[in-house]
Amino acid sequence: MSDQLSLPFEIISFVVLGIILLFDLLYVVKRPHEPSMKEAGLWVGFYVTLALIFAGMLFWQAGPDYGQEFVAGWITEYSLSVDNLFVFIIIMARFSVPRKYQQEVLMFGIIIALILRGIFILLGATVIAHFSWVFYIFGAFLLWTAWKQATDSGEDEEEGSESGLVARLTKKLPVSEHYDGNKLRTTVDGKRLFTPMVMVFITIGMTDLLFAVDSIPAIFGLTQSAFIVFTANIFALMGLRQLYFLLGGLMDRLVYLKHGLSVILAFIGVKLIFHALHENELPFINGGQHIEWIPEISTGLSLAVIIGTLVVATVASLLSPAGRQAAVDARLAKDAERAKSDEPATDAERAKSDTE
Repeated sequence: MSDQLSLPFEIISFVVLGIILLFDLLYVVKRPHEPSMKEAGLWVGFYVTLALIFAGMLFWQAGPDYGQEFVAGWITEYSLSVDNLFVFIIIMARFSVPRKYQQEVLMFGIIIALILRGIFILLGATVIAHFSWVFYIFGAFLLWTAWKQATDSGEDEEEGSESGLVARLTKKLPVSEHYDGNKLRTTVDGKRLFTPMVMVFITIGMTDLLFAVDSIPAIFGLTQSAFIVFTANIFALMGLRQLYFLLGGLMDRLVYLKHGLSVILAFIGVKLIFHALHENELPFINGGQHIEWIPEISTGLSLAVIIGTLVVATVASLLSPAGRQAAVDARLAKDAERAKSDEPATDAERAKSDTE
């Protein structure tokens, strides 16, 4: 066991993860369908198990510090990715994406998210390596994001999915009124038009960009290893598509998740500012000297706070009257939407409705 990761290990890791993602993409493209609860659960379990195996390999290859940093980063990014699903649900509903093709839309979103996060990670690692004071900016940004996360009602996200920047970017695009399978282009009365799927992809891409800006500073507050940051993001996004179908209506009940995430982001923001003060080089703060008495928050403590906060937020959501009422409201809204489109309920939704 060494105190750092070898280059062959990093290369092999990226190759294997790339092959898995490619297989997942081809599976979605060649067999578009709405997965059953069993299928979605097996895939989510597979990806979570894969992440835990990878964490164990990091413990073995580079020691407990690397392993703990990966687990803390993966759980944080996974939690933020679950929050992404709320916005994806809004986008799918607003554009009335057929459930048969929602897997493909989600897979496209995941690929775009990986590309954008990869760019942000490379930029972030380069900046951190040369300017330690950037942790002040990252910390302040996370504190502001935490406050915004806790106080936003969610209506802005819903309204912004079609208006604002996306509307300005697409207002001159000739778009048809109806989908043509999963095609991006179609022919209507002899005219070549874009299908609404193009609007969905653009909206998903813009959403991913905003989430990348939020999530990358958060994980750099837990580790400064670009390899761990990137692999934690890959594992967080892998299985997100299946998690979308597995959680289903349960997501509507997680009413306190955003509050839990705001606590996590605020904690990491404070951790970053403490680290910046400990490594301080700014001349107008303590004369440019390190502030040694500022404590460094350990990765172990960070991991405990992250897991504990998520458990409390989830349990509180599931047991609270607000969570149960949110689930009922969401089910009634889905029933109304289905009645309007004459779309039959799936077996999983009928079973969930019976239990509620």
